[in-house]
Amino acid sequence: MGSNELTRRSGASAPQAQVRRSPAPPAYEPPAKAAKPERPALHDKAAAPVMVKMPPPAAVRLAQISWVLSLVVGAIAVGYLFIIRQSIDPDVEAIVRGVDSTRPAETVSTAADIVFWCVFGALVTVLLVQITSFVSFNNRRNNARWWMLGTLLFFAASVLAARQFVAVGERGIPLDRLLLIQLGLSALGMLFAVIPSALRWTARKHDIRRGTTGSPAPEL
Repeated sequence: MGSNELTRRSGASAPQAQVRRSPAPPAYEPPAKAAKPERPALHDKAAAPVMVKMPPPAAVRLAQISWVLSLVVGAIAVGYLFIIRQSIDPDVEAIVRGVDSTRPAETVSTAADIVFWCVFGALVTVLLVQITSFVSFNNRRNNARWWMLGTLLFFAASVLAARQFVAVGERGIPLDRLLLIQLGLSALGMLFAVIPSALRWTARKHDIRRGTTGSPAPEL
């Protein structure tokens, strides 16, 4: 009887050993996404340079204003000289005749025309070169000031010739004043253009900003 009881116990415990299950695997968890890198700060001094449009220094602005006014006055002077051409012909012929009174009238008239058109052409040439040099200066060309200086010297000689030959008589008084004003404004613009802040503005070529988004204050 003891053996039968052992057999029943062993037979009853066998099925229990067969239904024992292994533990379930852990649930699948997706890997965490990598965090996005932070955007670089705009105030970082090591940030890449950015080209910006900055206002020019005060010296450059004054030079630009002086040259623009000089060009306007010069255009008025040239137009006025062309308008009074016929009225000043007798005065110009008198000046030419005073050089050599033995010349015939046709020669004197031709010489007076040559003198007038030479002075007129010189004044027009000065205007065109000043406009070209002014554009070069605004584009920060290194040689723009040399062109302006050479044009200023040539214009001074042209003013002397105009005062001697065409700015004569009552009609020549306004022309004489216009030319002197134009010469003074050109010289003033040249003076402002050689101030150190204007020279540095030209040497930079481009305005570059680093760091903060605000624009730095213009130079004086």
